[in-house]
Amino acid sequence: MNKLASVILLLCLSVTANAQSEFDEAKLLAEQGDAEAQLNLGIRYANGEGVPEDDAEAVKLYRLAAKQGLARAQNYLGIMHANGDGVPENYAEAVKWFRLAAAQGYAAAQYNLGLMYHYGLGVPENFAEAFKLYRLAAKQGDAEAQNNLGIMYANGDGVPQNNVRGYIWWSVAAAQGKED
Repeated sequence: MNKLASVILLLCLSVTANAQSEFDEAKLLAEQGDAEAQLNLGIRYANGEGVPEDDAEAVKLYRLAAKQGLARAQNYLGIMHANGDGVPENYAEAVKWFRLAAAQGYAAAQYNLGLMYHYGLGVPENFAEAFKLYRLAAKQGDAEAQNNLGIMYANGDGVPQNNVRGYIWWSVAAAQGKED
C-alpha cells in the first residue's frame, strides 16, 4: 500500500473511531439524565445519523429531555406527535408540547403552535391566537412566521386586512431567504 493510501485509511479509521467515541459518550450522558445529550441522540435517531433511523427511539429520547423542560426537545416532541413519526398522530399532544416550549420563548415552537391555531389542529381554529404566536416568533427572526404574518395581513385573517403590512412582512421574510 502506498504512503498516501495509508494516510487516507488512517484518517478514515480515526474519523470512524471519533464518531463512535462521541456517540458512546453522548449515550452515556443521556443514560445519566443529561437533557442535551438526550436531545442530540434523539436527533441522531430521527435522522439516521450514525445509527439506524428509529423514530420511536427518537421520541423516547425527546420525551426524556422534554420532561426536564428543554424547550427544543419539547418542540421536536410536538413535531413527532403532529406528524405521527414514532407515535400515533395526535394533534392535542403536539399542542401540549408546543405550548410548553412556546411559553419559554422558543420561536420555532411559537410558530408551530401558531400553525395549530391557524388550521384548527388539536385546538379550535383561532386566527387571532395564531397571529399573536406568529408575531412572537417573527420578532425573533423566524422567517416562516414572518411569511405567515404577511399572509394573515393580506387575507385579513385575525387582523384587519392590510396589504402594505403584508408586503412588509413578506419583505422581511424574503430578506432572510424565504422564497414563497
